[in-house]
Amino acid sequence: MNNLPSDPGSINAGQGDRDPTSPDSSLPKTDVAGSSTDLPLNRVKQLYEEITAELSKLYVGQDELVQGTLTALFSGGHVLIESVPGLGKTLFVRTLGRVLGCQCGRIQFTADLMPSDITGAPVYDMQKSTFDFRPGPVFTQFLLADEINRSPAKTHAALLEIMQEYRVTVDGTSHSVPRPFLVLATQNPLESEGTYSLPEAQLDRFMFKLHVDYPTVDQEAEILKLHSQQLDLNHRLETEVKTIASPEQILEVTSLCSQVLVEDQLVNYINQIVRTTRKWPAFHLGASPRAGLALMQSARTLAAFSGRDFAVPDDVVDIALPTLRHRVQLTAEAEIEGRLVDEEISALIGSIEVPRN
Repeated sequence: MNNLPSDPGSINAGQGDRDPTSPDSSLPKTDVAGSSTDLPLNRVKQLYEEITAELSKLYVGQDELVQGTLTALFSGGHVLIESVPGLGKTLFVRTLGRVLGCQCGRIQFTADLMPSDITGAPVYDMQKSTFDFRPGPVFTQFLLADEINRSPAKTHAALLEIMQEYRVTVDGTSHSVPRPFLVLATQNPLESEGTYSLPEAQLDRFMFKLHVDYPTVDQEAEILKLHSQQLDLNHRLETEVKTIASPEQILEVTSLCSQVLVEDQLVNYINQIVRTTRKWPAFHLGASPRAGLALMQSARTLAAFSGRDFAVPDDVVDIALPTLRHRVQLTAEAEIEGRLVDEEISALIGSIEVPRN
């Protein structure tokens, strides 16, 4: 996903002579309920390739966004997307929902958006003379929180419990949101007027922060060919894109990914990366233990996408930037000198010895 420095030989660290495509390398075939399933590890890799192929029928390029979102989805995380408007984020979410058979919702965050506008609220039923809870737009499976930084902190806080515990509590009663549940929040990096910065506690709830840039010349030409006729998007989603998975299957794959082996040496490598961010000279705020958990689980998922039942250092390196960039803060001196967070994280990882056996 990212071109971070890594040891060329680290991809084989801890592998031995195992063949990741052999039948005995597949994970135990259990789902979240502990029952048997027909999704061995090689099927996870095949499913990932099928998903990306279907997405490419309507959504062009943005490989980091596609891989990062799927990694977060199958790791039980959420994604913060930083990009300028008009790069197809809504189309991406809708296409992903179609491919995976999940419900999609969208909330446009504004300065006057209230927490109850997101979560829902009790509504008085005159016939029953009672208050009944009316669910808000957050009761979906894929939620696009567009321009999340345009709403004040009390509205941001309404998402905290939902993202962490997958439920909404109103008047002392908890209401569970459908599973799987994925929040893709966007913010525009070019505008600061009328925006509210997300607090650290909110940022830490996101597994990844992804940067989405303009497409390449060839990709933009392909976008023009695909969408310039302004055909009905709903019709194209129904006729051109196939549904190849289900919510239940997503939960099964998530359970399989969580069983990928992470050896002690790799755990120590992840731990060292996270702890080094707290004493790195260019950072005045380092990453939390949640960052280490996110690194470990996302490395497991990337390994499963590659057909392996064990994670390697390259899996960690590949996902380190999206996992750490929103969890660290530059010192004032580093900002004045024009240093970039991504460059500092790359240098930090390059300074740590990669485990070899």
